[in-house]
Amino acid sequence: MLKVGSGTSFAIIASDVIYPTGSGNEYGDKFFRPYQDYDAPIYAIPGNHDWYDGLGGFMRVFCDAPPLKPVPDKGLRGLLWRKPDPIDEERLAEARKLRGRPSQQAEGQAAQPGPYWAIESESLLIVGVDTGIGNVIDRDQTEWLRRVSRDPRPKILVTGKPIYTGNEYKPSPLEDGGTIDDIVRDPAHRYVAAIGGDVHNYQRYPVRLGDGRVIQYVVSGGGGAFMHATHTIERVDVNGVHEDDFKCYPLRGDSLSFYSQLYARRLRMPWLYLTPAEAACIMNERIKNAPVRTPTGPVRITRRMRWAARLLGAWTWPLRLPVDRMFHRYLSELSDWDTPPFFKQFLHVSVTPQELTLRCFAATGCLGQELNPPLEDEVRISLAF
Repeated sequence: MLKVGSGTSFAIIASDVIYPTGSGNEYGDKFFRPYQDYDAPIYAIPGNHDWYDGLGGFMRVFCDAPPLKPVPDKGLRGLLWRKPDPIDEERLAEARKLRGRPSQQAEGQAAQPGPYWAIESESLLIVGVDTGIGNVIDRDQTEWLRRVSRDPRPKILVTGKPIYTGNEYKPSPLEDGGTIDDIVRDPAHRYVAAIGGDVHNYQRYPVRLGDGRVIQYVVSGGGGAFMHATHTIERVDVNGVHEDDFKCYPLRGDSLSFYSQLYARRLRMPWLYLTPAEAACIMNERIKNAPVRTPTGPVRITRRMRWAARLLGAWTWPLRLPVDRMFHRYLSELSDWDTPPFFKQFLHVSVTPQELTLRCFAATGCLGQELNPPLEDEVRISLAF
């Protein structure tokens, strides 16, 4: 029997540690208790949700900073913006005991130095950056990032906002000009992968640069809150990435089938439901990709199935409804669910002096899979260059 996390040296939470508002008083139930049995240190970078309380909870828990004083915000924003909760120090101290073993603490230090940091090994440097709420890196952090990136070792970037997601390119701007991706793509900096959270699923884009190098751009944000649909992702062609080289979890057909079942039940519209085989065939017809899983038996796509797919944001002709831009983006929280399959995932990273391996493991919550989760994607990256 595999104990998830066994044999790992540490874990990293790639943004949005506490959802949805990052209160310091929620860390007991949403961080310390869930990870109390993980017997190694945990590092984190903040996401936009961790910033919703001014980063006070994150800095208190991960950086052992004193409680932050609230900054007065005048005007309409000051009236509407959520005020940070005063941290209950006794409650936090009790919560810390859940992860109080020496093996769960960082060697040589009681806390991480700040919301952005670098973890060193002989073969690899892992660089974590804080993209805040607005996805813009300020001058001080930019200067630090440029300096750290000049280290000669190969590197992974861990960022709160993914650079590629949903077949779109979204490089994080730098306050003094340029983008984070300019730093990542610079051959002198030797980045081999950039991993971002925020989006609640798994996506991988192998981007080939003009000099022949390939950088793996990964979305790994499907470990906690509700799942963001993948069936709304168009046929992938961003910056030359071929659709059949793109990977995602859940598969688009599984995403479409699950949401069809969810909405059919909650809206009491049974005609919306698409079986996994029907949904897989619809997505294959729409995307025209090489199917990852071939349905058993013939499937005839009907008008009813096409309308169901259109209403769910998976069909674009002759009429495209803005389901992915509106409902899936802003109202998915209202469609959260508490029964398997959950379509969660975690990313396992292993490194040797010669090779870096990224493995995406599914964690659906179905019997046995949470203890021995199936592998959904794997890529090996040479570090010998």
